[in-house]
Amino acid sequence: MGVILGVASGCTTAATLDPTPSAVAVLPLNSEKYASVVVDGSTGVVLYSANADLPRIPASLTKMMTLYLTFEALQSGRITKSTLIPMSAHAASQAPSKLGVRPGQAIDVDTAIKAIVVKSANDVAVALAEYLGGSEEQFAALMTEKARRLGMKGTNFHNASGLPDPQQITTARDMALLGLALRRHYPGQYYYFAVHEFAFNGKLIRGHNRVLDQVNGADGIKTGYVRASGFNIVTSVSDNGRQLVAVVMGGDTARSRDAQVVNLVNQYLPQVASR
Repeated sequence: MGVILGVASGCTTAATLDPTPSAVAVLPLNSEKYASVVVDGSTGVVLYSANADLPRIPASLTKMMTLYLTFEALQSGRITKSTLIPMSAHAASQAPSKLGVRPGQAIDVDTAIKAIVVKSANDVAVALAEYLGGSEEQFAALMTEKARRLGMKGTNFHNASGLPDPQQITTARDMALLGLALRRHYPGQYYYFAVHEFAFNGKLIRGHNRVLDQVNGADGIKTGYVRASGFNIVTSVSDNGRQLVAVVMGGDTARSRDAQVVNLVNQYLPQVASR
């Protein structure tokens, strides 16, 4: 608590502040995997934290960085929303959740982004990684390099999807930093995180981020789960000029995780500075 997280021009700085007096009011989830942090999105002030710097497993929160690098490629003109991304045998072989694109087929970048946000499609995340990085391994190295540039000191990426890997770790604070960076650096692409559903091959694919419907102004960002991590979420809220990012990791169920992040948002949003 009491730390400023600042994200500007791809870099992050931190300065110590006095702890927020009310930051102990929210009880943590009863889980050894639990970690959380709440950050004022306008000032970077940490309003609440619990185990925020302890190593945690990101699961599909990993895809936030996969999309960060995708947005970077879009903004630089390296790719467009209509660029076709081929599906390799390696990408298609990923464990669910996945979109089910067959090897040799391709999907456009716009659909790929929606598939990652809404479906948390592991096959699509790997296909993007291979296209942008040459291989998933090389892309993961780029992910970790970008994490360091953003000030994410406790994060190491080893794949693009968040599927189980003992070398893939992060912290709640680092995930908040990434959430802040996504909004600040790529406002033109950030709207994707609020997408609830999309059509693919004649089917309507709906998302499972229930917090988008539970919190006024919620506009993303990502959920995640593997057995070793528990249920994770990074939630972003933009409400009447106030911006907030809340991270909850290690929930025993999706419902308890969602209830915790909603509780945190409701308690700390009134403390957020208005622009």
